[in-house]
Amino acid sequence: MAARLEVRLDEERKQRLDMLVETAGIPTSEVVRRLIDEAWEAVMLERRKAAVERLAALEVEDVPDPDVLSRQLVKAYEPLP
Repeated sequence: MAARLEVRLDEERKQRLDMLVETAGIPTSEVVRRLIDEAWEAVMLERRKAAVERLAALEVEDVPDPDVLSRQLVKAYEPLP
């Protein structure tokens, strides 16, 4: 079920929104949904970039082969009998 949202816009933003709606030829609600999706993706991209930068800054020596690492993790964290 979709949630209803009321947004108050000043005249300039209303005109901008109307222009977007007219240009896209789709309902206002769809334009707003798309803008929200675009803004969300932009925020997530920035978060991913920041995470990559933090990971790149870590000083990690030889990273083991994934199979070796998996065995090490299983051995270290396997439940006791």
